[in-house]
Amino acid sequence: MRNNKSKLYSAIRFVTLTAAVAPAPALAGGFALNEQSASAMGVANAGTAANPENATTVLFNPAGMSQLSGTNLSFGAAVLDIDAEAKNDAQATNQIGLPVQGSSGGDIADPAVLPNLYMTHEVSDSVDVGFGIHAPFGLAADYEDDFVGRYFADETELTAISFSPSISVNNGNGLSMGAGINIIYAEGKLTRFLDNSASSVAVTAPSGTPNPGFYDEGYADIEGDDVGVTFRVGFLYELSEQTQFGLMAQTGTELNLEGDAELSNFVNPANGVVTPTSATEKVEVPLAIPESITFGARYHLTDTVTLLAGATYAKWSRFEELDIVSREAGGEVTQAPQEGAVLSHVTEKWQNTWQFNVGAIWQATPEWAFKTGYAFDESPVNDDFVTARIPSNDRHWLTLGAQWADQRSGWTVDVAAGTLIFDGNGRVDEFNYEHENPSQVAELQPGVTDQSNYQGEYELEAWSAGIQVSKSF
Repeated sequence: MRNNKSKLYSAIRFVTLTAAVAPAPALAGGFALNEQSASAMGVANAGTAANPENATTVLFNPAGMSQLSGTNLSFGAAVLDIDAEAKNDAQATNQIGLPVQGSSGGDIADPAVLPNLYMTHEVSDSVDVGFGIHAPFGLAADYEDDFVGRYFADETELTAISFSPSISVNNGNGLSMGAGINIIYAEGKLTRFLDNSASSVAVTAPSGTPNPGFYDEGYADIEGDDVGVTFRVGFLYELSEQTQFGLMAQTGTELNLEGDAELSNFVNPANGVVTPTSATEKVEVPLAIPESITFGARYHLTDTVTLLAGATYAKWSRFEELDIVSREAGGEVTQAPQEGAVLSHVTEKWQNTWQFNVGAIWQATPEWAFKTGYAFDESPVNDDFVTARIPSNDRHWLTLGAQWADQRSGWTVDVAAGTLIFDGNGRVDEFNYEHENPSQVAELQPGVTDQSNYQGEYELEAWSAGIQVSKSF
């Protein structure tokens, strides 16, 4: 796992200066990130497919490069600060239905920094090329070790960084088309504590009664990485000097994060009374990346006021389950005769989502512009299968921004800030489900139901801020 991919990841970290990781509760749009550009953040990403302000159009709609002259550079970073913590009444039961002792897990999300870099170049009057480095996906959540739901989740990380070369052409009459690819490197980590209560209760004490405390809990650490590719195509049409429309579509893919599962204090119930051991097995975690389509509109209401609107549809229903799958036969954990055995299964059954955005820009002076925006972002998480790893909910995003531009030097600076208002608290009522029948609670053995359950209600608060520096040459 650490060979060529490790070299690629080292190069990525060198270029971007910092890893891009976003707190999970911020991700109402699944594990996709909205904070890619401070200039777009100021209007809550409204109309980004139709408003090529700077080189960030490489990401939002490559067709927009046709409206930029010369060479353009844009770079910046966004910060997300999330407060996400289960209330004190969070509770859980183990495999045999006994209460699990522990805390609510503390604040699971730390502040995160998301860097970005974009560049475009005008090759001729009809052709432009561009390049971008950004963080399209990410999440991170980390509970305290005594978390009452530790048999369902401990640490969750997804870091993804994309290289995005693009090209655009235009017909000289207001119509442009662009295309690009996203070369995505992703690295993930999943950990949780192992519930050995069912194995313990199978052990009979000298008195002849079951001994539910025979085995201590274990721990599982799964890490993996992969490289995937998605494709983008965009269109931009200038209907008039006042009105412009844009459309950008992106394909989906599936990343297979290949790595190792490392288990400590592991007890295999099939082996009877044994001394707990450490075990390692080669595994992969399939991760579905959704296709999406974005529509944008820009309208110059007056010489100083511009209105923006947009909508994005994402096919998150591709993400049906979070499985850890063996890549070897006769592994220490699964002991299966061939690869493909499932070590762990989590039912997701995510749903397709819409995001709607509106925004406005007021050009107060030739140098200063002020922005505002609103977005409604649906959560793809199925209400029947909300998990401790992603206690997500629908959100409202309110943003403000300011832009300073020096026409003589070509330098422009954008700053933006926003607050996230969630539709109530995130509620988790999680069980262990069967892989073959994702809506059926799993069985420990035929006729014996796994009684594991975690219930918690999460208070969610968040804000974001960003800065963008752009230069035209």
